[in-house]
Amino acid sequence: QVQLVESGGGLVQAGDSLRLTCAASGRTFSDYAMGWFRQAPGKEREFVAAITRSGFRTYLADSVKGRFTVSRDNAKNTMYLQMNSLKPEDTAVYYCAADYRRLEIATLTEYEYDYWGQGTQVTVSS
Repeated sequence: QVQLVESGGGLVQAGDSLRLTCAASGRTFSDYAMGWFRQAPGKEREFVAAITRSGFRTYLADSVKGRFTVSRDNAKNTMYLQMNSLKPEDTAVYYCAADYRRLEIATLTEYEYDYWGQGTQVTVSS
């Protein structure tokens, strides 16, 4: 089992920045590719970002490229999502997820992730 806990959400204004943190415990963190997903009210959960086991490769949704950055610190069992130039359409509950991988790859597909956090709310006012 892997336990994931997100933090760092909040209420901000458009143009502001936030950094989300996903703290992992329970298994060897570096065995897992990690991802960020979000779900806005009335919408399906969508992919935001992913990062491979070592952090060598990262993937970002087109809607956040140039504004968001995903990173990880395997020594701290932690993944981050740096969100800059936030927009009202970024308002959502943000979830982190873990996917066991033997190779240095990451998936953008929600159902391939094995473990999920409880989510943290991000609200961006205009």
